[in-house]
Amino acid sequence: MRAPLAKVFQEEEAEEINMTPMLDVVFIMLIFFIVTASFVKEAGIDVNRPEAATAVKKQRANILVAISDKGEIWINKRQVDVRAVQANIERLKAENPQGSVVIQADKKATTEMLIKVMDASRAAGAFDVSIAAQES
Repeated sequence: MRAPLAKVFQEEEAEEINMTPMLDVVFIMLIFFIVTASFVKEAGIDVNRPEAATAVKKQRANILVAISDKGEIWINKRQVDVRAVQANIERLKAENPQGSVVIQADKKATTEMLIKVMDASRAAGAFDVSIAAQES
C-alpha cells in the first residue's frame, strides 16, 4: 500500500513547472529595454519655431530652454525667471558636462529675451549654444 502513495508524490513533483528560468528571461529583457530606450527631453512647452532652410538636427542636445511668445522661460518643464536661468544651466551643466544648450524660441518671442538667455547660458559655462529652428 505504501508503494502507490509514494508513486503519487513522485508524479506530483514531476508535474511541477519551474518558473525561475522564465522570470530570469523576463528580467533580462526588461533591463535590455530600459538600457536601450531613448528618452525624449522636453523643455516644458510647445513653441512655434521659425523655419530655416539650413536647419541641421543636433544629435546631443541635453539642455533645452524654451521661450514662449509671452516671454516665459521654461527649463525641465518648470517656468523659470530670467535671473535664474544661469543657475539652472550651471546645475544641468554640472550633471552633464558634455551637454549643449538648445534654445527653442517661439516665432513671436522678443530678441531681447533670446539674447538674455544666450548670455546666461554662456555665463554658466555652456559655450555650445544653439537656436532651434524648424526645417522648411
